[in-house]
Amino acid sequence: MRFAKIVFLVAGIYGLVILSPLYFLEATIGRQTPPAIAHPEYFYGFLGAGLSWQVLFLALSKDPVRYRAMILPSVLEKVSYGIALIVLFSQHRLAVSVLAIGSVDRIFAFLFIAYFKTKPDRAAI
Repeated sequence: MRFAKIVFLVAGIYGLVILSPLYFLEATIGRQTPPAIAHPEYFYGFLGAGLSWQVLFLALSKDPVRYRAMILPSVLEKVSYGIALIVLFSQHRLAVSVLAIGSVDRIFAFLFIAYFKTKPDRAAI
């Protein structure tokens, strides 16, 4: 269970570190990777949803056995973003640097699944 606690803690902190600064970078992103963000409600909605998941990962890091039912939705969160990046990259709509950074989500998805497949420790429940 120590492994799971560390994985979810690292995932939550990593996500907060990566996503939080984006709240202040809308204009910069528009300048560096045109066109500018045309629908900021989607941009900020994505950030809000993403940050919410990071808080869930932090909660999971405290007691993975208790919150075990939230691990599969957590895997879905990681996999859905990773698949979207692969599709966009295959359509030549995404830079390789973004695909590389997004690969971290696929790694976390694998680690989440690895923990979920282990039997829960009944003594810890």
